[in-house]
Amino acid sequence: MLRALPRVLRLQRPWTSLGTRDCASHTGREIQVRSLAGPDQGADLKEREQMSAVEVGVFVQRLRGLMSEIASFPAPTIAAMDGFALGGGLELALACDLRVAASSAVMGLIETTRGLLPGAGGTQRLPRCLGVALAKELIFTGRRLNGVQAHELGLVNHAVAQNEEGDAAYHRALALAQEILPQAPIAVRLGKVAIDLGMEVDIAAGMAIEGMCYAQNIPTQDRLEGMVAFREKRLPKFVGK
Repeated sequence: MLRALPRVLRLQRPWTSLGTRDCASHTGREIQVRSLAGPDQGADLKEREQMSAVEVGVFVQRLRGLMSEIASFPAPTIAAMDGFALGGGLELALACDLRVAASSAVMGLIETTRGLLPGAGGTQRLPRCLGVALAKELIFTGRRLNGVQAHELGLVNHAVAQNEEGDAAYHRALALAQEILPQAPIAVRLGKVAIDLGMEVDIAAGMAIEGMCYAQNIPTQDRLEGMVAFREKRLPKFVGK
């Protein structure tokens, strides 16, 4: 059976430790892996049907808050889609920094096909990812995409052929995380802040945000280590300070 979105890879050190089901070590650091088993097709509509209007509003507001917490997580997050990522499942993937999908994965904001509209950030994050016109087309039609189509549109960073175990996207996401892990943690974190905040303002304000983030990185040990390692022609040993 295909494994589903979301599998969220969180680079742990020097950030707060996370409880996890799976963990891979790499040169003294850890990649924390969070996964949900089974095909993820968003919210349980049968359960929501029994809710009152007030309860639905509270439920969706909590979902929206959860997605915002994921989006603001200080370390890079990667969503791996090996199965279905429909509705809320895709909204969760959109809240992550990077997305990887199996070619056979199925994803889409299908809420309009159920008399709904995306309510956990989909109407805001999809146009920021793909542009307004294309996001409107996908939301208005409730269209489903496979991994290859999603990659062609730029919705996912990588699309990979599915394997017999049904976890090809997970392993590609893990490899991507392993590429990020050796880099200077503070620089990566500040780079994420500069990009995320800069995308919400004009270019002049964005350049100011970049300058403030860069200034915070100047006094770090890792910046000095990077320059020394370059001079000594060796790999840097970043410590997150």
